[in-house]
Amino acid sequence: MIARSQIIGCGSYLPARLVTNAELADKVDTTDEWIVERSGIRQRHLAADGEVTSDLAIAAATRALQAAGLSGSAVDLIILATTTPDHTFPATATKVQRAIGMKHGFAFDIQAVCSGFVYALSIADNFIKSGQVQTALVIGAETFSRILDWTDRTTSVLFGDGAGAVVLRAGRGKGASQDRGILSTHLHSDGTHHDLLYVDGGPSSTQTVGHVRMEGREVFRHAVINLASVVGEALTANNLKAEDIDWVVPHQANRRIIEGTARKLGFPMDRMVMTVERHANTSAASIPLALTEAVGDGRIKQGQLVLLEAMGGGFTWGSALVRM
Repeated sequence: MIARSQIIGCGSYLPARLVTNAELADKVDTTDEWIVERSGIRQRHLAADGEVTSDLAIAAATRALQAAGLSGSAVDLIILATTTPDHTFPATATKVQRAIGMKHGFAFDIQAVCSGFVYALSIADNFIKSGQVQTALVIGAETFSRILDWTDRTTSVLFGDGAGAVVLRAGRGKGASQDRGILSTHLHSDGTHHDLLYVDGGPSSTQTVGHVRMEGREVFRHAVINLASVVGEALTANNLKAEDIDWVVPHQANRRIIEGTARKLGFPMDRMVMTVERHANTSAASIPLALTEAVGDGRIKQGQLVLLEAMGGGFTWGSALVRM
């Protein structure tokens, strides 16, 4: 028998403020048709004035714990994936720790942009497999609207704010793909593509937050190639084929990227969980937001095989194969 990290609860939170493409078209040179054609996005949620990343993370974490039937005191580890922390330090995860009443263990942030949740899930899985942790809370939370240039129609229309979380608990398995829990994770990065997707600011360089800058055409090309590759890596590692996967929960960056990846792998679109139309790209929050929705509405059921995949600035990319 081997240790397996099992997802026992999911939770999410979206800010109340809803912004449609039509509303954005009043502020920037764009149209609803232009945005939908290029991204599939029709609306997004934006954090209210004074609403910060930790507020979103705490709400999602609280709901995930409720779904798992646990209190915060049961958590040994919190990993919060975010590109938009409340402060340069301390880690936003420690604010979640305080809010949920977790008195022991440890909490920290990680930064891998849109791949952040998959990275965080992989780290938590390894802590559980090593026996150092029994229960982990993994969160993706972003107030991405705070780092957008609202005069740039190529980026400002693509992103939204939100948070999602899962509770992992140590279980046991036989080391086979029939085990419940995380079967494998696969992480990659390539720093040579820094200038294709980045923020033009930071504490050490400009002493400012900066804004998102992106070469959309190049990002699209790399995304389809890298995501197809890392999905294939997960299938090969577990001796599985595409038809063995019940659901794919991709990073919700762009409908065309999701469709391109599905075509390259031969996945039918009706097995791809899609929320990008309503949530836009919420960076590290997008996968747990989509996962929570699909679990909540009954599409994803216990025992099913679910593939998570994402790519973000850096470039970073990764996948996780999970039996729910």
